[in-house]
Amino acid sequence: MPISRPAEPQAAADAPILITMGEPSGVGPEVAVAAFAAMGGRVGAHPLRLVGDADVLLACGAPRNAIEPIAIKAVRKPGIADSANAPATIAAIDHAVGSALKGDAAAIVTAPIHKASLMAGGFGFPGHTEYLAHLTGAPRAVMMLSGGGLRVVPLTIHVPLATVPSLITRESVSETARIILAALSRDFGVAHPRLAIAGINPHAGESGALGREEKDVIGPAADALRADGFSVIGPLPADTMFHAEARVRYDAALCMYHDQALIPIKTLDFWEGVNITLGLPIVRTSPDHGTALDIAGSGKADSRSMIAAIRMAAAMADARAV
Repeated sequence: MPISRPAEPQAAADAPILITMGEPSGVGPEVAVAAFAAMGGRVGAHPLRLVGDADVLLACGAPRNAIEPIAIKAVRKPGIADSANAPATIAAIDHAVGSALKGDAAAIVTAPIHKASLMAGGFGFPGHTEYLAHLTGAPRAVMMLSGGGLRVVPLTIHVPLATVPSLITRESVSETARIILAALSRDFGVAHPRLAIAGINPHAGESGALGREEKDVIGPAADALRADGFSVIGPLPADTMFHAEARVRYDAALCMYHDQALIPIKTLDFWEGVNITLGLPIVRTSPDHGTALDIAGSGKADSRSMIAAIRMAAAMADARAV
């Protein structure tokens, strides 16, 4: 059930940023500890705290006094996710969110989870974004990816591509756009935010010849946003809105489905992209990569995305406190 929370939690300017371990058998604990070390255990005024199994984090080199312990049940085997550890993975998230909602943490940064392992352990959500909305009671959580000078949001997230058209409605486009525009102002300091909205069909439907979604749904939603005074362009053909000259026209892009949004940003900045959840009463970021079970425990994990996520979380937390 959702965690009880005040309407607008306020953390102290020097409150810690909590980093959850994610899937204990993946690279999450490794990149969390590596980032902690690279940043000297703090970012700006915020100390960093690690939330997860003490033995796992200590084995990765974490200082004991920086750990808020959540014990796993099965021994960690790098590269082999065990559903017996799903409750601890979830509990780490619950703990971090609860602390942020009480104002005891400035922000949370979540290491990647292994969805199949969690679901096998009884987890009933497609991913972090949906679970965080549930925990915080947020009516709509929005996943933003940031990196390489680009911010993108997929309207639909972890759903089969075949179901995407049925999920695109005027209401969902409008609600998501408003959350993005508000976040650009509140969390990123953009005084006059500009949003680009992608179409779903080739050539944005070619005036209805290649699909009606742009004319019947996406276009009217964009028109209504413009009528309310927002700076919105689109629907635009997705294949021509991500080159350098196009990107200078907007501060964020709203895309219609997962890969339409994630392919351009991962092409531009694969190693330092950041996943941000908008629409929550707390600040949450995450590295833009998965559990990487194939390299867990090998010493090959790259912590740059985790470092970028921690820095982003601190900047957003500081912006909200202004």
